[in-house]
Amino acid sequence: MNRWVIGALRTVLVLALLGSVFVQAVMIPLAAADLRGEGGELTRLWFPLVAIAFCLVVVLQVCAVCVWRLLTMVRRGTVFTPASFRFVDAIIVAIAVGAGLFFALGFVLAPGEEVAPGMVLLIGGAGGVVAGIALIVLVMRMLLAQAVARDAEARAMQAELDEVI
Repeated sequence: MNRWVIGALRTVLVLALLGSVFVQAVMIPLAAADLRGEGGELTRLWFPLVAIAFCLVVVLQVCAVCVWRLLTMVRRGTVFTPASFRFVDAIIVAIAVGAGLFFALGFVLAPGEEVAPGMVLLIGGAGGVVAGIALIVLVMRMLLAQAVARDAEARAMQAELDEVI
């Protein structure tokens, strides 16, 4: 992979991580204060909403760190090794947890009159989309496993060929 592409992606990851820390440190507490002081039905839900928002940001941070580690492996030429599986597995688990958090958000917001049923349906749909992304990454992991197996097979054949020659 081109080193400029890796550098650009790392820049995006750093900006995303800094933005996510800002959201966790400033935006979520401000939103929590607004929810607590509003006095509507959402007041009783301030803690689950804040916890879900915080956990969703953590999911994004885990994915960003794992992508960073995979980019490091790409730069070193070691991405087609079994060591890369743990980062891909972490991404799959994080995305699946994110899907569960979207479903939990829909479950928390469903009862009552404050949130329109269409909005709850949209949140549930977003959870389904995120779960689909986890499945896509799972398929990509299987392709990575096949590539690692083929690479090991090719190395073994090359070693045998070198012995014959």
